[in-house]
Amino acid sequence: MSAYEKPLLEFYAKNPEVILPIYRKNEVTSFIEQGLLDLSITRTSFEWGIPLPKKMNDPKHVVYVWLDALLNYASALGYLNGLENKMAHFECARHIVGKDILRFHAIYWPAFLMSLNLPLFKQLCVHGWWTIEGVKMSKSLGNVLDAQKLAMEYGIEELRYFLLREVPFGQDGDFSKKALVERINANLNNDLGNLLNRLLGMAKKYFNHSLKSAKITAYYPKELEKVHHILDNANSFVPKMQLHKALEELFSVYDFLNKLIAKEEPWVLHKNNELEKLEALLSLIANALLQSSFLLYAFMPKSAMKLASAFKTEITPNHYERFFKSKNLQDMILQDTEPLFSKMEKVEETTPVKKEEKKPEEKTPQKQENYISIEDFKKIEIKVGLIKEAQRVEKSNKLLRLKVDLGENRLRQIISGIALDYEPENLIGQMVCVVANLKPAKLMGEMSEGMILAVRDSNNLALISPTKEKIAGSLIS
Repeated sequence: MSAYEKPLLEFYAKNPEVILPIYRKNEVTSFIEQGLLDLSITRTSFEWGIPLPKKMNDPKHVVYVWLDALLNYASALGYLNGLENKMAHFECARHIVGKDILRFHAIYWPAFLMSLNLPLFKQLCVHGWWTIEGVKMSKSLGNVLDAQKLAMEYGIEELRYFLLREVPFGQDGDFSKKALVERINANLNNDLGNLLNRLLGMAKKYFNHSLKSAKITAYYPKELEKVHHILDNANSFVPKMQLHKALEELFSVYDFLNKLIAKEEPWVLHKNNELEKLEALLSLIANALLQSSFLLYAFMPKSAMKLASAFKTEITPNHYERFFKSKNLQDMILQDTEPLFSKMEKVEETTPVKKEEKKPEEKTPQKQENYISIEDFKKIEIKVGLIKEAQRVEKSNKLLRLKVDLGENRLRQIISGIALDYEPENLIGQMVCVVANLKPAKLMGEMSEGMILAVRDSNNLALISPTKEKIAGSLIS
């Protein structure tokens, strides 16, 4: 890996937006600048895995899981399998990964590609985590939400909208059914769904579904310009993975059009026989909704196709060029369609009932007895350790067997009870704080030569790590 420090830094310097959000790229380059340690591409500490070719004649070794897993991106497209013509798609690759595996995709993976002279990814998009009441979802805690059940209950399109709209991409977000229902009712059902229903009703009542666009620029030039500006702005956020902003802008168009209806009062225009202006107003709304459907398609494909069908149009690349990119105004014949969305019943957030607290009995204050002196504290030797290997301890669902570099001439074996919170492969290469002079002890028949420091609240555990990369074995004081 050390040979790829400079090429990796040069790659990220030349492509400042290759990792999004940008601050994730800064994390990666900072890590590389500290110096990369060479990485063994095989493991002998477990038997499962891809065996090495027989010609290497070492049955104890299996391929390191991240080397095998990452290369599947290329092999799935036919690399070295007689299907190299499909590899043309590889140069356009955008990887979307979780923040906990950033290092593997942003450092190991491009180094592997460089060694094979393969093109690097176009973009690496790093998402955050959804939490429940501020706590990371975990099987061990029993608080994992079933996405399929949520989609069945609220609708897959509605769920997609909420997940992409609620939280800025890259950040963690706290999931709430109440917030989901509020988004569905306010944004989807009211702003978009009711807008289409109102348009279809008025177009049918006043113009028998047929609308001409010739007078839009005469009556509503500023409004038309504003709609086009908002749609272009919304579209510009998509390549930057600012999906929440793209949806925010897109739905601001619907809000603007609803307010325009309230302002212009089309029923009054009809009553006053201002039919030319009325048709221009409805045609403006129809064109805006049709054009918006091509942006909505990226987020809610079925809803977007249903929206476009109200204007007897399909979502296709040719229609995207014709209706959205060119911004040409269209004469339209509308048709009735089923409602886009249904209103959901409100969900009330339940608050736990507090038990009546008993007033504690008054006790005579006692002297604090758990202080230690600075001399006692100095006896504890805490060092920076680098995890080199990690695997589960047999017959235990809580323990991991770690091999940790403490700057000595050997790796220390430490048995740590973190298996419920960390997958072994995700710990490789992580810096941790280790109590180095703890008396060795046996756990589940395995010798442990130290203790990894971690912090746990009522629901979650996190390893304590230096905020900056340090040399393994550095003393913490």
